[in-house]
Amino acid sequence: MMADNENYAIVETGGKQYRAERGKTILVERLSDAEGAKVSLRPLMFSGDKAVVASGPDLEKVKVEAVVAEHLRGPKVRIFKHRPKKGYRKRAGHRQALTRLEVTEITLLARKPAAKAEAKPKAEPQPVAAAKRPAAKSKPAARKPAAKKPAAKKPAAKKPAAKKPAARKPAAKKPATKKPAARKPATKKPATKKPAVRKPATKKES
Repeated sequence: MMADNENYAIVETGGKQYRAERGKTILVERLSDAEGAKVSLRPLMFSGDKAVVASGPDLEKVKVEAVVAEHLRGPKVRIFKHRPKKGYRKRAGHRQALTRLEVTEITLLARKPAAKAEAKPKAEPQPVAAAKRPAAKSKPAARKPAAKKPAAKKPAAKKPAAKKPAARKPAAKKPATKKPAARKPATKKPATKKPAVRKPATKKES
């Protein structure tokens, strides 16, 4: 392992990045661990005596551990909202919940030397046995062709009798519908004038 005196790491927690050094404390966002519990932080970069690791598989070998020292709240932040000409004023305050961590260990694990493949002993050449001639294979006896049996005649398939077309029935005649006779326009009779009634003449008095 490398010396830890001058090592530092950039760690990430609570969506923020912090510089962590061994023996120093950092204030981070509130953690759920109890006081005195050990916490391992995710490293983003490591800087040592002769090595600087920022990415790659070597970053997984960086180990950063800390202890929860205490839980506290940050300074009070005052908030004031004002809208001119509206009569709107609002005041509020906020104190962020924080956790103080004491960094106890920052190390970079050494690489394991690659295991060398053991040399396998060479196999000694085995003496080649005298080549044996293959024994003559006996020819298979010729088979006589089997006598073919006369194929049985199949009865001729009967053709289906042609169907006669069915006699068509005469269509039933529908009774003719009588059309209503056209009405003749009524002739208007001339109005007869009544003779005017004559009034009797009045006699004049002499």
